[in-house]
Amino acid sequence: MLNPIELPMFPLETAMLPDEDLPLRIFEPRYGALVRHCTENGDPFGVVLIASGREVGGGDSRCDVGVVSRIVESVDQGGGRYTLRCRTGERIRVAEWLPDDPYPRALVSLWPDEPGGAVSRAQLRDVQDRVMALFERIAQARGAVLPDRDVLLGRDLGRDAGQRLFELASRIPIGTADRYSVLAAPTAAGRLAALSEAVNAVADIVEFQLSE
Repeated sequence: MLNPIELPMFPLETAMLPDEDLPLRIFEPRYGALVRHCTENGDPFGVVLIASGREVGGGDSRCDVGVVSRIVESVDQGGGRYTLRCRTGERIRVAEWLPDDPYPRALVSLWPDEPGGAVSRAQLRDVQDRVMALFERIAQARGAVLPDRDVLLGRDLGRDAGQRLFELASRIPIGTADRYSVLAAPTAAGRLAALSEAVNAVADIVEFQLSE
């Protein structure tokens, strides 16, 4: 998949990250056709964020960075409606949008992290510590007891720093724009910067709300 290949595409109103669960309820005819194509051929599809507009009925403006998604389970509800359980995978970048016939399609390429400044284990620990401090602040205000760190943040098993940052971002209640900034950062170092900004923004909001 070094050269662009054609993929069915599913624009969404949220930015998905690699290695996330993606439940979908399908009722629009063109996406029913997409589901039938993917289930019959075993093909994945791409997921991208809608920049403006809505996915229902078309006419939306779409971002060009997204993820591959694969259908794990499909339930035919009848009448062209489906309930899906999907799992996202590799990051992709759209090279060219094709006509939406019979469903949205695009030429896409996998987009691994580009060369850039390294992210150290100390930098990862720092952002993880700040996220835990944020969760602890919220729990303290609510009189709640937090689960263990590994439950909240997942276990840091020494995996690739870029992938670990994706995992952390998926576990933090950041907004869609921040999720997309994390997704679209070309390098792991850029992703660290985007995630740090998002954590700071959430912490500021939490402190403002708690001070009222």
